[in-house]
Amino acid sequence: MRHNKYKILLVEDEANIRNLVATVLDNAGYQTILATSCAGAKTLYASYTPDLIILDLGLPDADGMELLSFVRKESLTPIIVLSARTNETDKITALDMGANDYITKPFGSGELLARVRAALRNNRFSSHDGRLPGGRFILRELEIDYDARQVFLNAEEVKLTQTEYNILALLSENCGKMMTYASIIKAIWGDYTPEGSIKKLQVNMANIRKKIGDKPGETNFIANELGVGYRLNA
Repeated sequence: MRHNKYKILLVEDEANIRNLVATVLDNAGYQTILATSCAGAKTLYASYTPDLIILDLGLPDADGMELLSFVRKESLTPIIVLSARTNETDKITALDMGANDYITKPFGSGELLARVRAALRNNRFSSHDGRLPGGRFILRELEIDYDARQVFLNAEEVKLTQTEYNILALLSENCGKMMTYASIIKAIWGDYTPEGSIKKLQVNMANIRKKIGDKPGETNFIANELGVGYRLNA
């Protein structure tokens, strides 16, 4: 087996998908640990302390949400849900319970590996290794000075309102993680009423994206999954 510092626990009971994902991960140099049930995954999680978990929700002995809840009580290990469930409610529930990302089947191997890299980077950022001394966050041409509450793009200051800055800073502290509308709204405004709050968030987000140069149809700093939430792309 090729050694890699990243160990990934793959929890999937469907053999063809399990074999496909394991092959993709192994070829990319990751060490893959396989589980086919919730109970087996709990045992392997305790034994191997993986760097990331890829989790199917439809397991034979329990719903994958049970494993998600179990892990979140123990650690912040990145978790990517890989599921055939395409309902927005399932996505939002998993993300609000602590999943870092949610991929629906069928999926492309390139997309899966990109999400894995992003989730592993998110874990690095969340441990503050992504911040430079003095409370700075740097992502390509984007720089945030947390102490001064200033944002720079290509070394030029970007003028944001207080709320816009708070939203961007929150996304940067969760870089690579899909943040649901509700989680952002609760963190910024402290309350959540779907009707007015989401519209207010969308207006602020549109202003932020315009100010940092994000354009529709291009690879941007901020990704939006309609009906679910936003992610700062690592």
